[in-house]
Amino acid sequence: MSTFTLMEIIGYVLAIIIGITLGLIGSGGSILTIPVLVYLYQIPPTQATAYSLFIVGAVALMGSLKGLKQKLVSLKIAFFFGFPSIISIFIMRKWLMPLFPDVFFTIGEWVVSKELFIMIIFSILMIIASTSMINAKSTGTAEENELKPPKLILPGFIIGFLTGFVGVGGGFLIIPSLVFKAKLPMRKAVATSLLIISVNALIGFTGSLGTVPIAWNFLLIFTGFALIGIFIGSALSLKIKGEKLKPFFGWFVLITGIYILIRELWF
Repeated sequence: MSTFTLMEIIGYVLAIIIGITLGLIGSGGSILTIPVLVYLYQIPPTQATAYSLFIVGAVALMGSLKGLKQKLVSLKIAFFFGFPSIISIFIMRKWLMPLFPDVFFTIGEWVVSKELFIMIIFSILMIIASTSMINAKSTGTAEENELKPPKLILPGFIIGFLTGFVGVGGGFLIIPSLVFKAKLPMRKAVATSLLIISVNALIGFTGSLGTVPIAWNFLLIFTGFALIGIFIGSALSLKIKGEKLKPFFGWFVLITGIYILIRELWF
């Protein structure tokens, strides 16, 4: 068995795990996808962020359909949070990303390229988001008609810019907002997050078309394995509560974020 074949097998297994993660807790797909694409497949971060948007968007869309069927998706919250984030993520991917210089700045012999800067911001976001995951509790108690969805417009807009820049669906940022700001129960937050992620990511991907090269054969195969994963994750979610997995996944996000930061800055 060649090294390349082994790499493919490992990558596709990880693609299934990405889908399982999204199916179980409604986030984490991009947290796994970008490191896999960058470190395992050696895809440049700018290109990997575009691939990640497509993969996570397609997988989250499949998961959100189940949530809609089970009436777990808050369409009102999804609109007020998702619409501004769609606008900002498209602006970022279509017009702002191409404007960023290949080299942001230099400090002596240390060159901070656009690729390096993306990975640094990505790792910092992971570390910040991990704290809310580690401490996450099912605090959503408000009735939906008591909520004030317009308060989600600004967070949605900001998260759209951040997720557009680092090329993630943003579930690890969206779910804390839905749980702690919108006061949605965890299961409803997960289902609503998947709908927002799917729209955000796929719109963001369309903003990348024409600006980065797309290897469609690889992208569709990888996405296919991730789709297998979300069916597994959805089945497991009936037996395993997402609330119990959230702190565990938070520690995983924290460790991964620290690893990426150290790797990018010192190696």
